[in-house]
Amino acid sequence: MSQIDTAPTTDNPPSTPPDDATPLASRRMQTLGPGEHLKVVHPKHWVLWILSAVAVFAVAQFAWSLVTNQRYEWNVFGEYFFSPIVVNALILTLQLTVLSGAIGFILGALLAVARLSKSPLLNSLSWSFIWFFRSVPLVVQLVVWYNLGYLYPTLGLGTPFTTDFWLVEFPTVQLISSFAAATLGLSLHQAAYSAEIIRAGILSVDQGQLEASAALGLPRRYRFFRIILPQAARAITPNAFNEIIGLVKGTSVVFVVALPELFYTVQVIYNRNQRIIPLLLVAVVWYAIITTLLSIAQYYIERHFSKGAHRELPPTPIQKARAWISEKWALLDDGEQSGGREKQREDPEKPDGNVRTAEIKKDVSEA
Repeated sequence: MSQIDTAPTTDNPPSTPPDDATPLASRRMQTLGPGEHLKVVHPKHWVLWILSAVAVFAVAQFAWSLVTNQRYEWNVFGEYFFSPIVVNALILTLQLTVLSGAIGFILGALLAVARLSKSPLLNSLSWSFIWFFRSVPLVVQLVVWYNLGYLYPTLGLGTPFTTDFWLVEFPTVQLISSFAAATLGLSLHQAAYSAEIIRAGILSVDQGQLEASAALGLPRRYRFFRIILPQAARAITPNAFNEIIGLVKGTSVVFVVALPELFYTVQVIYNRNQRIIPLLLVAVVWYAIITTLLSIAQYYIERHFSKGAHRELPPTPIQKARAWISEKWALLDDGEQSGGREKQREDPEKPDGNVRTAEIKKDVSEA
């Protein structure tokens, strides 16, 4: 009876080219012997390296100038950065942003729904609103709202097409203050742009999903809030946060109505003491802090709404940092343990000075 040799062979099979290999690579791999492989040579992006080096040098040079140039007057910057007048102006800027953003997006959502409706009247009215407030510059809107009392000295409720009988009337100057004019101008201006952002997000949802949900007999409200809105939010969120960030910086325009927000307050201060650069840096740093916080919020909100689009969400920067620290800590522990084992092999003495002795187990009968 013949025996079959089952010992594993030491020779590797010849390399076979993959299906997507280029003709040159296929010919080269066919000429390779057993165990040989093509050497992978990674491309060297010399231009990218040079541009990166130039960029790093430019950033380092600018950072060095920030530290060494005395004309920045960082002592003046530190004096006014947390001053009460600047902090109060910052609070007013945040109030304008939150209030105008909330009103603008709520009104924009209503306008977007009206634009998508089948009613010709609602469609025409919403289109006219968006067209008008996107056409008129924001500064002009603020000035008109602030001077509305010149056109209409009194606002109230009464008989239409006449001013003979008023149920309720108020002087316009008392109703339209600087804060009210700024809020109205920013809100209506923001609503026109928000309407188009929300409408585009709704239109980005696949029409087949709407037809499938309607075929299942789902109620219209359920279809909108559970199918359309979560998917539209992925397209709405980036543009919406861009508008909010633009609104934060757009509040600096309300200085035309003499409202003491952040930029207007900084202007008043440096017009008095002529410290223009450090006070402008105060405003710039505060705006940068606000936009950075909004960008972080945007990242996590986008991550939340992208759960249905990705099988596995990518790790956040905090998770990446934790994984990197854990990896380095594990490597450090392994290095210490391997170093301890090497030391034990080199130094046979125990820490107390006694010599190690090998314990040899002998059979009782041989003792």
